[in-house]
Amino acid sequence: MSNSNVAPFVKWAGGKRQLLSQIKERMPEEYNDYYEPFVGGGAVTFELLPTNALINDINKALINAYRQICNTPETFLKAVNKLDAEMLGKRTKVLGKEYYYSLRDHYNDKLMKAEYDVELAALFVFINKHCFNGLYRVNGKGLFNVPYNNSQRASVDEMAIMATSKYLQGVTIIDGDFEEACRGAKNGDFVFIDSPYAPLKPTSFESYTKEGFDIESHKRLANLFDELTARGCYCMLTNHNTDLINELYGNKEYKIDVVSVKRMINSDASNRVGEEVIIYNY
Repeated sequence: MSNSNVAPFVKWAGGKRQLLSQIKERMPEEYNDYYEPFVGGGAVTFELLPTNALINDINKALINAYRQICNTPETFLKAVNKLDAEMLGKRTKVLGKEYYYSLRDHYNDKLMKAEYDVELAALFVFINKHCFNGLYRVNGKGLFNVPYNNSQRASVDEMAIMATSKYLQGVTIIDGDFEEACRGAKNGDFVFIDSPYAPLKPTSFESYTKEGFDIESHKRLANLFDELTARGCYCMLTNHNTDLINELYGNKEYKIDVVSVKRMINSDASNRVGEEVIIYNY
Protein backbone atom coordinates (compact mmCIF):
# COMPACT_ATOMS: atom_id res chain seq x y z
CA MET A 1 0.00 0.00 0.00
CA SER A 2 1.16 3.55 -0.68
CA ASN A 3 -0.27 6.79 0.73
CA SER A 4 2.00 9.74 1.43
CA ASN A 5 -0.54 11.24 3.86
CA VAL A 6 -0.34 8.34 6.33
CA ALA A 7 1.84 9.45 9.24
CA PRO A 8 2.35 9.02 13.00
CA PHE A 9 -0.24 11.01 14.95
CA VAL A 10 1.82 11.23 18.16
CA LYS A 11 5.43 11.88 19.03
CA TRP A 12 6.87 8.95 20.99
CA ALA A 13 10.06 8.60 23.01
CA GLY A 14 12.43 6.27 21.20
CA GLY A 15 10.53 6.63 17.94
CA LYS A 16 12.37 5.41 14.85
CA ARG A 17 11.79 8.23 12.37
CA GLN A 18 15.48 9.11 12.19
CA LEU A 19 16.47 5.46 11.64
CA LEU A 20 13.95 4.71 8.89
CA SER A 21 16.49 4.67 6.07
CA GLN A 22 18.85 2.36 7.98
CA ILE A 23 15.96 0.06 8.89
CA LYS A 24 14.58 -0.09 5.35
CA GLU A 25 17.94 -0.91 3.77
CA ARG A 26 18.34 -3.88 6.12
CA MET A 27 14.84 -5.31 5.74
CA PRO A 28 14.19 -8.63 4.01
CA GLU A 29 13.37 -8.17 0.32
CA GLU A 30 10.15 -10.14 0.70
CA TYR A 31 8.07 -11.27 3.66
CA ASN A 32 4.56 -12.44 4.40
CA ASP A 33 2.77 -10.94 7.41
CA TYR A 34 4.15 -8.03 9.45
CA TYR A 35 4.28 -7.91 13.26
CA GLU A 36 5.24 -4.98 15.48
CA PRO A 37 4.83 -5.87 19.17
CA PHE A 38 6.02 -2.44 20.46
CA VAL A 39 4.35 -0.09 17.97
CA GLY A 40 4.69 3.17 19.93
CA GLY A 41 4.16 6.07 17.54
CA GLY A 42 4.18 3.70 14.56
CA ALA A 43 6.93 5.38 12.52
CA VAL A 44 8.04 2.10 10.91
CA THR A 45 4.55 0.72 10.29
CA PHE A 46 3.38 3.99 8.73
CA GLU A 47 6.50 4.15 6.56
CA LEU A 48 6.20 0.56 5.29
CA LEU A 49 2.36 0.33 5.17
CA PRO A 50 2.40 -3.49 5.11
CA THR A 51 -0.79 -5.07 3.82
CA ASN A 52 -1.07 -7.84 6.43
CA ALA A 53 -0.02 -6.29 9.72
CA LEU A 54 -0.51 -6.76 13.45
CA ILE A 55 0.48 -3.94 15.80
CA ASN A 56 0.57 -4.12 19.59
CA ASP A 57 1.54 -2.05 22.59
CA ILE A 58 1.18 -2.51 26.35
CA ASN A 59 0.00 1.11 26.67
CA LYS A 60 -3.80 0.84 26.58
CA ALA A 61 -4.34 4.59 26.17
CA LEU A 62 -2.08 4.60 23.10
CA ILE A 63 -3.82 1.61 21.54
CA ASN A 64 -7.20 3.18 22.31
CA ALA A 65 -6.12 6.16 20.19
CA TYR A 66 -5.20 3.82 17.31
CA ARG A 67 -8.58 2.11 17.58
CA GLN A 68 -10.60 5.32 17.77
CA ILE A 69 -8.79 6.81 14.77
CA CYS A 70 -9.31 3.55 12.91
CA ASN A 71 -13.00 3.12 13.73
CA THR A 72 -14.42 6.64 14.25
CA PRO A 73 -12.05 9.18 12.63
CA GLU A 74 -14.70 11.89 12.14
CA THR A 75 -15.80 11.73 15.78
CA PHE A 76 -12.18 11.75 16.91
CA LEU A 77 -11.40 14.81 14.77
CA LYS A 78 -14.45 16.67 16.07
CA ALA A 79 -13.37 16.01 19.66
CA VAL A 80 -9.71 16.99 19.21
CA ASN A 81 -10.55 20.07 17.12
CA LYS A 82 -12.83 21.26 19.91
CA LEU A 83 -9.94 20.98 22.38
CA ASP A 84 -7.69 22.91 19.99
CA ALA A 85 -10.29 25.65 19.47
CA GLU A 86 -10.66 26.14 23.20
CA MET A 87 -6.88 26.30 23.57
CA LEU A 88 -6.67 29.02 20.90
CA GLY A 89 -9.23 30.99 22.88
CA LYS A 90 -6.73 31.26 25.74
CA ARG A 91 -4.97 34.51 24.89
CA THR A 92 -2.18 34.33 27.46
CA LYS A 93 0.39 31.70 28.41
CA VAL A 94 -1.07 31.59 31.91
CA LEU A 95 -4.55 30.73 30.60
CA GLY A 96 -3.09 28.20 28.16
CA LYS A 97 -1.16 26.57 30.97
CA GLU A 98 -4.24 26.39 33.21
CA TYR A 99 -6.24 24.85 30.36
CA TYR A 100 -3.57 22.21 29.69
CA TYR A 101 -3.43 21.15 33.34
CA SER A 102 -7.23 21.00 33.59
CA LEU A 103 -7.28 18.65 30.59
CA ARG A 104 -4.42 16.62 32.03
CA ASP A 105 -6.44 16.16 35.23
CA HIS A 106 -9.50 15.14 33.20
CA TYR A 107 -7.39 12.69 31.19
CA ASN A 108 -6.01 11.13 34.37
CA ASP A 109 -9.50 10.86 35.84
CA LYS A 110 -10.72 8.97 32.78
CA LEU A 111 -7.56 6.84 32.83
CA MET A 112 -8.20 5.80 36.45
CA LYS A 113 -11.77 4.88 35.49
CA ALA A 114 -10.50 2.92 32.46
CA GLU A 115 -12.75 4.94 30.14
CA TYR A 116 -11.10 4.01 26.86
CA ASP A 117 -13.30 5.99 24.50
CA VAL A 118 -13.02 8.63 21.78
CA GLU A 119 -12.77 11.46 24.32
CA LEU A 120 -9.76 9.79 25.97
CA ALA A 121 -8.16 9.36 22.53
CA ALA A 122 -8.64 13.06 21.75
CA LEU A 123 -7.21 14.05 25.14
CA PHE A 124 -4.31 11.64 24.63
CA VAL A 125 -3.32 13.17 21.28
CA PHE A 126 -3.90 16.75 22.46
CA ILE A 127 -1.75 16.26 25.56
CA ASN A 128 0.97 14.55 23.50
CA LYS A 129 1.21 17.63 21.26
CA HIS A 130 1.15 20.11 24.15
CA CYS A 131 3.37 18.41 26.73
CA PHE A 132 7.13 18.72 27.08
CA ASN A 133 8.92 16.86 24.26
CA GLY A 134 5.91 14.65 23.53
CA LEU A 135 7.05 12.48 26.42
CA TYR A 136 4.58 9.91 27.81
CA ARG A 137 5.41 9.44 31.46
CA VAL A 138 3.31 8.37 34.43
CA ASN A 139 4.01 8.47 38.15
CA GLY A 140 3.82 5.60 40.63
CA LYS A 141 0.03 5.88 40.70
CA GLY A 142 -0.21 5.59 36.93
CA LEU A 143 -1.08 9.27 36.44
CA PHE A 144 0.31 11.20 33.47
CA ASN A 145 2.52 13.96 34.85
CA VAL A 146 4.45 15.66 32.01
CA PRO A 147 4.32 19.50 32.13
CA TYR A 148 3.00 21.93 29.51
CA ASN A 149 5.25 22.97 26.59
CA ASN A 150 3.64 26.43 26.05
CA SER A 151 2.44 25.47 22.55
CA GLN A 152 -0.93 26.33 21.05
CA ARG A 153 -0.40 24.53 17.76
CA ALA A 154 -2.97 22.25 16.15
CA SER A 155 -2.94 18.71 17.49
CA VAL A 156 -3.62 16.88 14.22
CA ASP A 157 -3.52 17.08 10.45
CA GLU A 158 -7.05 16.14 9.39
CA MET A 159 -6.00 14.74 6.00
CA ALA A 160 -3.34 12.59 7.65
CA ILE A 161 -5.83 11.29 10.24
CA MET A 162 -8.31 10.25 7.55
CA ALA A 163 -5.60 8.53 5.48
CA THR A 164 -4.22 6.83 8.59
CA SER A 165 -7.71 5.67 9.56
CA LYS A 166 -8.23 4.11 6.14
CA TYR A 167 -4.94 2.23 6.40
CA LEU A 168 -5.56 1.04 9.97
CA GLN A 169 -8.88 -0.52 8.97
CA GLY A 170 -6.85 -3.34 7.42
CA VAL A 171 -4.55 -3.77 10.44
CA THR A 172 -5.01 -5.98 13.50
CA ILE A 173 -4.66 -3.72 16.57
CA ILE A 174 -4.16 -5.29 20.00
CA ASP A 175 -2.87 -4.31 23.43
CA GLY A 176 -0.96 -6.69 25.64
CA ASP A 177 2.26 -8.57 26.24
CA PHE A 178 4.82 -8.74 23.45
CA GLU A 179 5.00 -12.54 23.54
CA GLU A 180 1.25 -12.85 23.04
CA ALA A 181 1.41 -10.37 20.18
CA CYS A 182 3.91 -12.59 18.34
CA ARG A 183 2.13 -15.87 19.02
CA GLY A 184 0.86 -16.14 15.45
CA ALA A 185 4.14 -15.21 13.72
CA LYS A 186 5.31 -17.98 11.41
CA ASN A 187 7.86 -18.91 8.78
CA GLY A 188 8.39 -16.04 6.33
CA ASP A 189 6.79 -13.33 8.48
CA PHE A 190 8.68 -10.16 9.43
CA VAL A 191 8.78 -9.10 13.10
CA PHE A 192 10.10 -5.59 13.81
CA ILE A 193 10.93 -5.14 17.50
CA ASP A 194 11.39 -1.58 18.71
CA SER A 195 11.78 -2.69 22.30
CA PRO A 196 11.93 -0.38 25.34
CA TYR A 197 15.45 0.92 25.73
CA ALA A 198 17.91 -0.79 28.01
CA PRO A 199 19.29 2.01 30.23
CA LEU A 200 22.71 3.35 29.33
CA LYS A 201 23.76 2.88 32.95
CA PRO A 202 22.95 -0.48 34.62
CA THR A 203 22.08 1.37 37.84
CA SER A 204 19.16 3.00 35.98
CA PHE A 205 17.18 -0.24 35.94
CA GLU A 206 15.37 0.70 39.13
CA SER A 207 13.53 3.50 37.32
CA TYR A 208 12.91 1.20 34.36
CA THR A 209 11.07 -1.27 36.56
CA LYS A 210 8.35 1.34 37.12
CA GLU A 211 7.63 1.19 33.40
CA GLY A 212 7.32 -2.57 33.59
CA PHE A 213 10.36 -3.47 31.47
CA ASP A 214 13.18 -4.67 33.67
CA ILE A 215 16.19 -6.90 33.06
CA GLU A 216 14.04 -10.02 33.15
CA SER A 217 11.81 -8.52 30.45
CA HIS A 218 14.85 -7.94 28.23
CA LYS A 219 15.94 -11.55 28.80
CA ARG A 220 12.44 -12.79 27.97
CA LEU A 221 12.47 -10.73 24.79
CA ALA A 222 15.86 -12.18 23.78
CA ASN A 223 14.42 -15.67 24.28
CA LEU A 224 11.46 -14.72 22.07
CA PHE A 225 13.87 -13.48 19.39
CA ASP A 226 15.54 -16.92 19.45
CA GLU A 227 12.16 -18.65 19.31
CA LEU A 228 10.96 -16.56 16.38
CA THR A 229 14.23 -17.27 14.59
CA ALA A 230 13.65 -21.00 15.08
CA ARG A 231 10.16 -20.59 13.58
CA GLY A 232 11.70 -19.12 10.43
CA CYS A 233 10.62 -15.52 11.03
CA TYR A 234 12.65 -12.59 9.80
CA CYS A 235 13.39 -10.57 12.95
CA MET A 236 14.86 -7.12 13.45
CA LEU A 237 15.40 -5.44 16.83
CA THR A 238 16.65 -1.97 17.75
CA ASN A 239 17.98 -0.76 21.10
CA HIS A 240 20.75 1.21 22.77
CA ASN A 241 24.26 -0.10 22.19
CA THR A 242 24.78 -1.34 25.75
CA ASP A 243 26.66 -4.20 27.37
CA LEU A 244 23.36 -5.89 28.31
CA ILE A 245 22.02 -5.87 24.75
CA ASN A 246 25.31 -7.14 23.35
CA GLU A 247 25.39 -9.90 25.96
CA LEU A 248 21.85 -11.00 25.10
CA TYR A 249 22.29 -11.06 21.32
CA GLY A 250 26.03 -10.98 20.62
CA ASN A 251 26.93 -14.64 21.14
CA LYS A 252 24.65 -15.91 18.40
CA GLU A 253 24.58 -15.86 14.61
CA TYR A 254 22.79 -12.52 14.48
CA LYS A 255 24.05 -9.46 12.64
CA ILE A 256 24.56 -6.44 14.89
CA ASP A 257 25.07 -3.07 13.19
CA VAL A 258 25.95 0.01 15.25
CA VAL A 259 24.41 3.30 14.08
CA SER A 260 24.68 6.87 15.39
CA VAL A 261 21.55 8.65 16.59
CA LYS A 262 20.47 11.96 18.06
CA ARG A 263 18.66 11.75 21.37
CA MET A 264 16.21 14.64 21.26
CA ILE A 265 14.72 14.11 24.71
CA ASN A 266 17.94 14.31 26.73
CA SER A 267 17.98 17.66 28.57
CA ASP A 268 21.78 17.84 28.33
CA ALA A 269 22.69 18.79 24.75
CA SER A 270 26.12 17.16 25.11
CA ASN A 271 24.43 13.79 25.63
CA ARG A 272 22.18 14.01 22.58
CA VAL A 273 24.44 11.95 20.33
CA GLY A 274 24.58 8.24 20.96
CA GLU A 275 24.72 4.78 19.44
CA GLU A 276 22.00 2.27 18.78
CA VAL A 277 22.16 -1.23 17.39
CA ILE A 278 20.09 -2.83 14.67
CA ILE A 279 20.05 -6.58 15.21
CA TYR A 280 18.66 -8.97 12.57
CA ASN A 281 18.69 -12.70 11.96
CA TYR A 282 18.92 -13.00 8.17
